[in-house]
Amino acid sequence: MCAPLLFIQMIRLVLLLKVLTATLDFQIHGVHADSSLSSKFHFGNAKEPNGVQDFQHEKIVSVSFNGSIHSPRFPHSYPRNTVLVWRLVAKEEHLRIQLTFDEKFGLEDPENDICKYDFVEIEDPIDGTILGRWCGSSSVPSKQISKGNQIRIRFVSDEYLPSEPGFCIHYTLLTPQQAEPASPSVLPPSAMSFDTLSETVARFETVEDVIRYLEPDKFNLDIEELYRPPWQLLGKAYMFGRKNKVVDLNLLREEVTLYSCTPRNYSVFLREELKRTDVIFWPSCLLVKRCGGNCACCNYICSECQCMPTKVTKKYHEVLQLKQRHGMKSLQKSFTDVVLEHHEECACMCKGNTEG
Repeated sequence: MCAPLLFIQMIRLVLLLKVLTATLDFQIHGVHADSSLSSKFHFGNAKEPNGVQDFQHEKIVSVSFNGSIHSPRFPHSYPRNTVLVWRLVAKEEHLRIQLTFDEKFGLEDPENDICKYDFVEIEDPIDGTILGRWCGSSSVPSKQISKGNQIRIRFVSDEYLPSEPGFCIHYTLLTPQQAEPASPSVLPPSAMSFDTLSETVARFETVEDVIRYLEPDKFNLDIEELYRPPWQLLGKAYMFGRKNKVVDLNLLREEVTLYSCTPRNYSVFLREELKRTDVIFWPSCLLVKRCGGNCACCNYICSECQCMPTKVTKKYHEVLQLKQRHGMKSLQKSFTDVVLEHHEECACMCKGNTEG
């Protein structure tokens, strides 16, 4: 009786193993099929908080409340060799989306003022306009508002030099009335005098804002043209020898000599400094080193002693130049290098005597 009973139990065990094997095989192939289907079609998956790696695809984010997106690991160093794309879509078509960058912002620095390596870029999907591309950490990008109910954000990092903290962008919904941009002037550029236009342009905060105001219909093309690297770049870094202190002078006398008449920061209005009233520069003012201070303890016996430069150098500064075109309403826009004098060393001298 024991042998037949043992045989029946073995048969039951074999049947149970077959059932379990078939069930497991179904589950494995079912998951694989779902994975293959997901690879062919894109869905807005809530399990992908940081977009997608393929720049030809994008994570769709349905916006009905305020929220934020950020670089991976924010506010710490983001990963290398990453491409993430988000497309924010407001559920109601009449609404607009405003993007505000967090004050903690830092990506890899630009090269020749161009964001080539790590950057975050904002695009308006309606017409493909690039609203801006940002990198570095010197300033926080300005607010951006969509033209319609959608806006696209793209983050790219290369395989070198990740930075921190990355970026975080807060998005909010606006009505069309709230989304109207505040312009420094109600008049279009073509209706202004050149001097008025110069004053208006000086109030904008970024180059992109200037170009968007001047050419709103072809802003994207103008930005691409401006940022296209030229064939030849002028050098902008200059090294100068430092002034040697005379170590055997009395300390108080040395302080008077060094600090009474010294190179100091002065702002100059470029149109006046360069005597170029035929063009507009942005920024309209730049800082230069110029001699300043007093000469109450002048070493020379003369009626008037002045703080004068004893070493003058010329430096290049890259600015945006706007110039009128003959017979055309639009302005010619280009980056150009302006040459400004900087006083490297100064001394108290008799007025009218440049030799000392």
